[in-house]
Amino acid sequence: MKTEERTTGHHPPQQRTTGRRGDLIAAAAGVLLVTAAVLIGRAIQDAHGTLVAHWPPLLASWYPHTGPGTPAAVVVATAVVAYGPGLAGRLPWRGLLATAWAASLAWILSLAMIDGWGRGIAERLTTKHEYLQVIDRFSDIGAALHGFTGHILSGRPDNWPAHVAGHPPGATLTFVLLDRIGLGGGGWAGVWCIVLGGSAVVAALIAVRALADERLARGAAPFLVLAPMAVWTGASADGYFAAVAAWSVALLALAATRRPHSPRPAAAAALGSGLLYGLTCYLSYGLTLIALLLLAVLLLTRTARPVPLFLLGALVVPLAFTLAGFNWWDGYRLLVERYYQGAGGIRPYSYWVWANLAATTVSAGLATVAGLRRAAAGAPASARALRTGATSARHRLILLTLAALLALLVADLSGMSKAETERIWQPFVLWLLPAAALLPPDTRRGWLIAQAVVALLVNHLLWTGW
Repeated sequence: MKTEERTTGHHPPQQRTTGRRGDLIAAAAGVLLVTAAVLIGRAIQDAHGTLVAHWPPLLASWYPHTGPGTPAAVVVATAVVAYGPGLAGRLPWRGLLATAWAASLAWILSLAMIDGWGRGIAERLTTKHEYLQVIDRFSDIGAALHGFTGHILSGRPDNWPAHVAGHPPGATLTFVLLDRIGLGGGGWAGVWCIVLGGSAVVAALIAVRALADERLARGAAPFLVLAPMAVWTGASADGYFAAVAAWSVALLALAATRRPHSPRPAAAAALGSGLLYGLTCYLSYGLTLIALLLLAVLLLTRTARPVPLFLLGALVVPLAFTLAGFNWWDGYRLLVERYYQGAGGIRPYSYWVWANLAATTVSAGLATVAGLRRAAAGAPASARALRTGATSARHRLILLTLAALLALLVADLSGMSKAETERIWQPFVLWLLPAAALLPPDTRRGWLIAQAVVALLVNHLLWTGW
């Protein structure tokens, strides 16, 4: 503990001031990036219509409004700002996890309810592009899976809606199975995504505690709860995907840091992590990149002990879908073709390759931008410490967040994520949020206010449907 205090302790006043000035400069740069993306995006869209987005860099429309969730969202934000840091520091660990999940759910739900129960939750997954449009086509699940790839391309008979075609069938099958057990319709589907999406906060806290330390996890907790990306977690299937991927990372972190004879066996955590990673790959093609975070876990813990059981678990879901007749590689190949048949073939890479990062700035928030500035500054020392095996908790948190940033940048450069990244990249943005724990404790309430303001402005000024 004393070593950690020396690593992250107090600095001379001039050094502290410089660091804080750097945080503000980073946040200002984030604001400028978003402003440039809005102004340049509007000019391109008005002149050529090639961005296929009404309010670039977000897939949104200008729509100032309030709604039933407005008072609740303001109350939740105020409560987290006022009491979040204090409660995060003194609650028992399990109590903190439960409180963080409850607060995250309250934040996601209140933001969604700004648009009302119907438009904000129950109707989100029932539109023409969404999963619930094809429930009746899965009356024979085996036949539907076997013929799934035959309906991906736009020119094929009965081609799938955009989101069904754009994902492996695990995503659609989730809502089919909910319907089969009596939880059909948009309301239940929305609640499923919100409840599971909120649990991603718990998974991230568990992972940060296991890989870094409890103090940093507690510092990150209010920022994980009050994330602007909650605007898109509400009734978005990508919030559900983020949770599945997050629990895969958290379980691997537990498996890698747990002693072999622990009361809760490391083997079960490794197997569960692999199982969830396999499912993640069949929820979204792009989330194979979560492998970079999983690799970071193994590098940070300097062990390969969980790998055999992880790989065994990771084979389960791919094997099941393959035996059912779905070929993941064929599906991805056809998706790429369909992507360029539609908006992906029109949207200019030269704009979206940087405007995507502006959209990420909105969903991650300015506190995250400032935290990542500190992570980038600490990256060289953290990398050297990793090579020598002398990493501190701070070093490990820095490397974890930068691994998530690397995965996000790979997704960006691929060209398969032109627009809608404020929603699609939630599984990566989640792991950027703990970087805010690197900010000075006495500034965190101010940064939390900034996070809340971004989310409230987006949800009240824009209609963020897709």
